[in-house]
Formats: sequence, C-alpha cells, structure tokens
Amino acid sequence: MKTGQNRITELFNIQYPIIQAGMIWHSGWKLASAVSNCGGLGIIGAGSMYPDILRENIQKCKMATNKPFGVNVPMLYPNLEEIIQIILEEEVKIVFTSAGNPKTYTETLQKEGIKVAHVVSSTKFAVKCEEAGVDAIVAEGFEAGGHNGRDETTTFCLIPNVKNHISKPLIAAGGIALGSQMKAAMILGADGVQIGSRFAATVEASAHENWKKKITELNEGDTHLTLKELAPVRMVKNKFFSELEDIYQSGRDKDALIASLGRARAKRGMFEGDMEDGELEIGQVSALINDILPVETVFRNLLKEFEEATAPVL
Repeated sequence: MKTGQNRITELFNIQYPIIQAGMIWHSGWKLASAVSNCGGLGIIGAGSMYPDILRENIQKCKMATNKPFGVNVPMLYPNLEEIIQIILEEEVKIVFTSAGNPKTYTETLQKEGIKVAHVVSSTKFAVKCEEAGVDAIVAEGFEAGGHNGRDETTTFCLIPNVKNHISKPLIAAGGIALGSQMKAAMILGADGVQIGSRFAATVEASAHENWKKKITELNEGDTHLTLKELAPVRMVKNKFFSELEDIYQSGRDKDALIASLGRARAKRGMFEGDMEDGELEIGQVSALINDILPVETVFRNLLKEFEEATAPVL
C-alpha cells in the first residue's frame, strides 16, 4: 500500500488507514503499541479493564510507542465517568466509543483536543453520529465478533449505504482480515478499516494461548450470533453456547440467560483459556485465520495482499 495520506491517516496522524479493534481481553498495551509502531492505530480495549488497569495500560503504551494510539470505551461501562476522567488525565488523544449514545461524551472529549470515533451497525445510527459531531464513524457489519448489530446487515451492504448518507470519514469493520478485503471495503467507500479477529490471533494479544490456537482451528459456520434479547453477540459454538441454546429451547427465559452470562464467562473463555465453559467471541472471518503471528507479520501480509489485489477486467 502506498503511504499517501487520506482522511483517516490525516485525522489520526498514522501511516496506514488500519485500526486495530479495542477488543475485550485482547487489546492491552502490548497489542496496541505494536500496531501503532507498525504505522496503524492501536486501540486499548477498556471494556474488560478496571479503571486502575486501564491507567496502567495507557501509561505502558506511552512508554512502548511514540506514535498515536487510542482507547475504546463502551458507553455502557459501569465506571464510565471514572474511565473518561482517566483518559483526560493521561492525555489520550483518540477515543473510540461504542454501545451507547455518541452525544454523551463527544463534546467533552473534543474540548480537550481528543479525536472521537463511534461504532455503529446501521445507517440510521451513522447519521445520528454525524449529528452528534463525531470525527469519524466505524460502520460494523454483523460478520464481526463480539457485540453486534440487531439488524444483521453485512459489511458489503452497510458500507456503501452509510457512505451515501454521511460526510464524515468512514471506517469499515466486520469480516476484514486480508489485504484484499481491506481494498474491497475501500472500493465500497470506506476511508479505512478496523480489524479485530486477525489481531486477536497475534503474539502480542493479551488473550489466552488456548483461545488463540482455537481461533486458528475454526471453520465456516463455527460462530453464531445469539443473545438478541440482551445484546447480540457472535460467539463460537461450544459447551457454553449449547447451554444458551438449551435455555432458548425451554422458552427464551431472559433471566436465565442473564444468570448464565453472569459468571464472568467472557473472561473465563478468552482470558483464562476455558474453551468449553467460557464465552468465546470472534468474527466469521476467523475461518480465514490459520496461524498466530506477530503484529509486524500481520501488517506485512496486509500491505502485500492489498497491493496484489486487483479487480478482474470486465
């Protein structure tokens, strides 16, 4: 990929329009700093961190890179005000918000010179983001892992539609792990891409090695979007997933679903390595991920694939 500037690289002062998703239990300072050092934008995932752990990760990331990095903040976070205060105190320059109203903290953050991007899963909410004054919009198709949109709109349908309705810089997410997919997203109108699953299976990701290995073994159809009654999430079909299915079969008991989830399932699976009783969140694109690689190698592959990808002549 040529390193000429576009709207995303200029906005975030990065070399390549590649953003690493702020995934829970994966995106600590090691992953974020490695991505930033390669010329992309590394993101620390605050969603699985207590406030003091987040502060520690921000400080370590500052020591590990002199390049821009950001923090992802789910707006439903119980310690949200404390998290925002830490971001301000540590002088983080970029924040990606998700799972909530983009109006809540955008103006507060921007007054401190912070660039704000918000993650959406529909054109309707992308327009609301533009109205809220965010600096960039991440449009995420339902191929993505983790918490997801209820409408099940795919990235290929979502990106061109969002592009037609907004003027802000647009970042495509969901189902992107190869340079060719990155080029496709940009042809559809995206200014850059956000990549999660491919960076989950890297040496620098903070997830458990059992989980990283499991990612490389997944095939098409091994993930499923579920829990629409609560917050839709794409996860691997394992023993825990089967338990959720049993609850559905017995009558979609919302309280039973909440009780099953309330045992730190995501931490148990992705961070502690329990492949049967843990919640394992990953995107459909995991079927294309066959190895655990250093971030530097992932970047090298993405850029090479991007350059080599060409559309057939009609």
